[in-house]
Formats: sequence, C-alpha cells, structure tokens
Amino acid sequence: MSGTGPEASLTPVLGTALANAPDLAGLEPIERIKRRWPTILGAVLSLLMVAALGRELFGSGLAGLQHKIPTNPLFYIAFALFYLGPPTFDYLIFRRLWGIPLDGMVALHKKRIANEVLVGYSGEAYFYAWARQRTQMVAAPFGAVKDVTIQSAIAGNTFTLILILLVIPFMGMLPKDVVNPGTITASAALMIAMSLPFFLFSKRVFSLTRSELWGVFGLHMARLASGTLFVALAWHFALPEVSVGTWLFYAALRMLASRVPFIPMKEGVTPMLAILLGGSGASVTELLALIAALTLLSHIALIAAFGVQSLIRSIRGTRQAGLD
Repeated sequence: MSGTGPEASLTPVLGTALANAPDLAGLEPIERIKRRWPTILGAVLSLLMVAALGRELFGSGLAGLQHKIPTNPLFYIAFALFYLGPPTFDYLIFRRLWGIPLDGMVALHKKRIANEVLVGYSGEAYFYAWARQRTQMVAAPFGAVKDVTIQSAIAGNTFTLILILLVIPFMGMLPKDVVNPGTITASAALMIAMSLPFFLFSKRVFSLTRSELWGVFGLHMARLASGTLFVALAWHFALPEVSVGTWLFYAALRMLASRVPFIPMKEGVTPMLAILLGGSGASVTELLALIAALTLLSHIALIAAFGVQSLIRSIRGTRQAGLD
C-alpha cells in the first residue's frame, strides 16, 4: 500500500513527538552528560578547595599569627602585591590570548588556590573546565592552557638559572653541606635538559604562535621577578634592620632551595640561611610563618567572597526567571 492516507500524514508528527518526549526513566543522554562534565569537575574541585582550606585553618596554618604582627602599612601593601601577582599575570596572559573579561580573575584566583592547597596542576584542570563552559569565548582551550603551563615551567627554570649565575659569586657564604658547586652544576644541567626538548620539538608541542609563546614567556618572567621583589620588600618592611639587598639575596636562595633538584636537606635550608644572612634565625622563621598564615587567610577570604558572589548571582537569576 502507498503511504498517502491519514496514517502516513501522522507519521512525521508522531516521530517528532517521540524524539522530543522526556526520558521517563530519568536517564540523561550521554551527550548532555558530556556537556556537563566541566561544571561537575569545577564544582568538585571547588569543594575540595574549601575542604583543604578548612583543614589548614583548623590545623596549624594560622600559627604564624601568634608572633609579632608588623605595624608598618607598607608591609601589607607589599604583601598584597606579592599575593595578587600570580593571578594578575595569568589574567594578562589569557586576556592577550582569549580576551577574557575581568570576571575571569575569579577563575584564575581559584586556579592559584587549587594549585597551592590541592595537588599540583589541579588549578589548571579547574581553569580548563571553566574555559570549556565558555565556548563562545574560546572554542578549544586545552592547547592554550597546556602551552601556558609548559611556558610557566620553562620560565621557572630560566629564572632559576639566572639566579644561579647571580648567586655564584657569593657561594662561599653558603653552607657546603647544603649548597656546593657540584650540586649547582648538576642541577643547572638537569633544568636545561628538561627544557631543551620543548625547544627542539616546539612545532609539535605548542599550539600557540611563536609571538604568542614569547609574550607568555615574558609575562611569566615578569611574574617571577615581581614576586621576588615584592616578597623581599615585605620582609624588609617587617624587619627593616635587614637591607632590601640582603632580602633579595635571601629570596633568591629560597627559590633556589625550592627549585634546584639536587640540594639536600631542603627543610633545613631556611633556618640556616636565616641565621647566616639575617643574624636572627628566630625572627626570620617567625616572619616566614606570618607570610604563610596571611596567605592562608587571603585564600579563605577570597573563597568566601566568591561563594557569596555566586549565591547573590544565583538569587538574582532566580528572581529574574520568576519575573519573566
């Protein structure tokens, strides 16, 4: 029989109705779940950040506040500039690459907090999930996030190599069982070997253009240099009897101790260098504990502020939907 009767005319209508019918079993299509995974990942990482910050808060994270608090307001200005540096330079990078709006700073602050209180590169995962939810801004964010992360590591190695060159003339001041020419040379060779493949196979590794990569690298180097300067200024304003130059040297040594792979007894470097350079190991140790406590408080304050902002935005959206 030919399909020309009333039944045939109803077939397209019934097919459309069945296709648009709700899933009575409550099961979502796989495509919808795939679209929602960035939101789910972002929410999970946010909850983990809150849990980690709470654990630090109720642990010994605020022990540094028990010591003498600096009264010089310049200390807090320098600390604020030091604290805001990493997300600000990240914003400049992704503003240049994607043109992200100012509210992208929220995601970049969470990226920084996740990297510090959770496992390494969890912040990059959070920021990638955030970018995936904004396909109107950037269609394929993975390549850029990957390139920026690799450039950050290369810039860190390069900055550390520069610090090694600056510290070499003062090598005689350092404890021989902690830092010696052999370990410094081996560490420098290792950092060069780790960075070299990215230069040799750059066309296969990176998705950004050469000019974009140089721009990202330059901003990472500026972030490292400004962070070193501002933390040294903060230390100086807290303990003005120690010169800014000495604090800069000390900041360089701390960065070397944290990044150079072959230096033994990394936990003992700070107190030994504090006694060596500052003359009072207890004061410097207390100051480092204070900086750590203020950083934790800043993390908690920002996460709380972001939560309140998100709640207000959700309430406004609900009210607007009700009016519509």
